[in-house]
Amino acid sequence: MELAQVRLLVTDFAACYRFYADVLGLKPQSGATDGPYEKFSFAAGSAGIALQDRAMMAEILGELGDAASGHRSLVVLRVDDLDAYCARVTARGAVLLQGPAPMTDRMRVAHLKDPEGNLVELQQWLLLRG
Repeated sequence: MELAQVRLLVTDFAACYRFYADVLGLKPQSGATDGPYEKFSFAAGSAGIALQDRAMMAEILGELGDAASGHRSLVVLRVDDLDAYCARVTARGAVLLQGPAPMTDRMRVAHLKDPEGNLVELQQWLLLRG
């Protein structure tokens, strides 16, 4: 078994598509800017983040018909240079909620939200100090 993707159910598909493609710089699989589905890939590995139109899933699972409220997810992305990546994504319109700042002695993080309010944590792993 392997993780194929984490899928986020979204209401404003186009805004979320632009955020993951244009702001975070992830590679879309098909270019379906209006949905109802798109998978975004990373430079390494086979897993990805996918967006799915919430109304489409509500047709299958009726309980999803209500609007999402509160923080339901936290997407974590590891980057090599947190400061440089944060500078790039803020130049593209992202708003940092916190950081970049140390989280532990081995990790620095920054937090932001996508257009649906899903939290995104950017991590830079540091070498162990010994």
